[in-house]
Amino acid sequence: MRKFLFPVILVIIAILYSSIVVVYEGSRGIMLRFGKVHRDADNKVVVYEPGLHFKIPFIDGIKVLDARIRTLDGQADRFVTVEKKDLLVDSYVKWRISDFGRFYTATGGGDYTQASNLLRRKVNDRLRSEIGSRTIKDIVSGTRGELMAGARRALNTGQDSTSELGIEVIDVRVKQINLPDEVSSSIYQRMRAERDAVAREHRSQGKEKAAFIQADVDRKVTLILANANKTSQELRGTGDAAAAKVYADAFSQEPEFYSFIRSLKAYENSFANGDNMMLLKPNSEFFRFMQAPKN
Repeated sequence: MRKFLFPVILVIIAILYSSIVVVYEGSRGIMLRFGKVHRDADNKVVVYEPGLHFKIPFIDGIKVLDARIRTLDGQADRFVTVEKKDLLVDSYVKWRISDFGRFYTATGGGDYTQASNLLRRKVNDRLRSEIGSRTIKDIVSGTRGELMAGARRALNTGQDSTSELGIEVIDVRVKQINLPDEVSSSIYQRMRAERDAVAREHRSQGKEKAAFIQADVDRKVTLILANANKTSQELRGTGDAAAAKVYADAFSQEPEFYSFIRSLKAYENSFANGDNMMLLKPNSEFFRFMQAPKN
């Protein structure tokens, strides 16, 4: 009897163990009966909260799903603005399961990869609609916040709602906005041409101002030199007049002495160069002061 009791106890323990299911914190469970989602009398999917639960062995199973907020972060995709300009937009989505039964059915048994693909498709369609109604300026700086908020609202309540997947979108964020390489190159060339035009204009204005400044300086220099020449001529004329007056006064006072001084000056200038030669009569007037005085 004891020989058969031990295996029976083991079978009972195994059955009891297989009928116990633990749902951990951050997760939720749904009952699967014969592989299909089990519903209650009101045709609602029973969601099992974290804790210890029981099921019928070999008939029921509990599919445990992650109830935490998840992140969908894909690669940058190309979008077209209202100006028919291409943009590369890199975004991410925060989401969580809102209807576990519907999520299980829509994603082929709670397949997170399939759920990510379906959600990414809806998010891209929504972003394409939002970006297609805005300009580049609005997307980059103006209404970027409205774009993200509008996409989140539409994904939760619009025609492209993710509720059919049993998913609630918590947030939609645009991380980075870039231009395609070919567009960036054309914009860079256009910006460079505009900067070159501005630089040429500044250079032209600078040359014009430099020419004006140079002309003004030349005018002032000419005016200063003319005033200086005028002043020097006036001073020279005044000096010459004063010298002539001195000579005239000296000549009127001592005409003979004045003639003697003038003759000495003439002698000095005439014989300054040793090679000078003069042919004059001894009694010439030029040597009047060198001759012996007549009694």
